[in-house]
Amino acid sequence: MNWNNYISKTAQELPASGIRKIWEMALSMDNVLSLGVGEPDYAPPQKVLDAAIKSLENKETSYTSNAGLLPLLTAIRKWYGKRYGVDYTENEMMLTVGASEAIDLAMRVLLDEGDEVLIPDPSYVAYAAEVKLNKGVAVMVPTHLEEGFKITPTAIEKAVTPKTKVLLMGYPSNPTGAILTREELEGIAEVVKKHDLIVVSDEIYSELTYGRTHTSIAALPGMKERTLILNGFSKAYAMTGLRIGFLLAPAEIIEQAIKIHQYSIVAPATPIQHAAIVALNECDDSVVAMREEYEARRDLIVAGFQKMGLPIAVPEGAFYVFPDISSCGLSDFDFAVQLLQQEHVAVVPGSAFGECGKGRIRCSYASSRETIQEALNRIERFINGLRK
Repeated sequence: MNWNNYISKTAQELPASGIRKIWEMALSMDNVLSLGVGEPDYAPPQKVLDAAIKSLENKETSYTSNAGLLPLLTAIRKWYGKRYGVDYTENEMMLTVGASEAIDLAMRVLLDEGDEVLIPDPSYVAYAAEVKLNKGVAVMVPTHLEEGFKITPTAIEKAVTPKTKVLLMGYPSNPTGAILTREELEGIAEVVKKHDLIVVSDEIYSELTYGRTHTSIAALPGMKERTLILNGFSKAYAMTGLRIGFLLAPAEIIEQAIKIHQYSIVAPATPIQHAAIVALNECDDSVVAMREEYEARRDLIVAGFQKMGLPIAVPEGAFYVFPDISSCGLSDFDFAVQLLQQEHVAVVPGSAFGECGKGRIRCSYASSRETIQEALNRIERFINGLRK
């Protein structure tokens, strides 16, 4: 049977994630040090685990409402108001199965066929894929080391066409670690309002910033009503596999998103919702401790790549560095493959994140300092071999 005659063209034309290609190669090898997948090496705070266990023991295994448990929505509302100065009502919020579902819902609700979505290049691999899955057109907006890999009002102006509907951006950035200041966001907001665009703001790394505080674009005057916020518990609370996130948006958007959500998901797992309540209400100290350790790891890995003579921006958020390896004489993909084969270190080719990622590699510092240092030693040895 020729399944190509039955599988949709959309699915067949969707490229596989460049991150997973390297990850699958690494799984077949021994003694691999991974700086690849963006996942904390911490377990969730013990209070979070205890809350999930208690919920199971209490047999809290029934469906919740499609929007999610009210106590968790209330905790999120209070937290976003206090931390980022954006106030939401219950009908402007919903829980999702990770921030990934929130991205999907946002694109499903907003896009008709042919609608254009502006996306910073480089950026998280799922953005352009989600646009394509929902019949939109991903328009990649170049960013470069010289401006800190930050999307600018000028670049947005150049990319806007009559078909442009959405600006989809994630700051702090995966893969670059860049963040946007309030002043930079104000410039972007002016262009967005001028062209009557909608912003989808992925803020999953909002709690992981170093020396700066995250500003949500929804907090700026006139922006809450044209902004959808995606966030969750995976990165800050080390809850990646528990799959709990949320979408904050105008009530009209939430109404439509819940319709889609109820047919495809229903609701996130009930015990995990209970665990997330405890995370928000009782685990700030754990987030602070993890953030401080990530900052120390960042300093270690940046210094290591600087010692090798590789151009690199110092990330101000998330847990990634994005060094330029173009001087080594290999494409970023070949560099990643040969590094894995010869030194058993897994990194991600920068081209997986867009054209502007070519000649770079993404390295996660969500690993122990010992792992990072040994990985740096192996990378340096590999590069020295290439330079001979």
